[in-house]
Amino acid sequence: MKDWALIRERYLRDELPVRLGGLAANLSRIKSFANNENNKSVVESLIDESKHFIEWTAQEAEIETASKLVEIQVQLARWHITLDKNWLDINHRKQMSEKSIQWSQEVISSSGLLD
Repeated sequence: MKDWALIRERYLRDELPVRLGGLAANLSRIKSFANNENNKSVVESLIDESKHFIEWTAQEAEIETASKLVEIQVQLARWHITLDKNWLDINHRKQMSEKSIQWSQEVISSSGLLD
């Protein structure tokens, strides 16, 4: 079991742009791992971690970014709840893959790290 307090403490040491970059990297990893049905536990872990990253980050972000982060968090929660039921459906995993890479690009863009 992950020590979320320790992870949170470490995560919050970084400035907001770096934290957003970390979230974007996680979302990109979901895309990569969702392509293989044997990676369910990895994707589940990335989804859970990403939800936490959003919780710890959204309150410091600009209102537009925070709104987008909350939207992503809600969808991640839906995926998490239905993962067991939908994981073996290749179309569902493809949709997860496409959506997570789109989010990754939006989050990294809003982070300012690419400027």
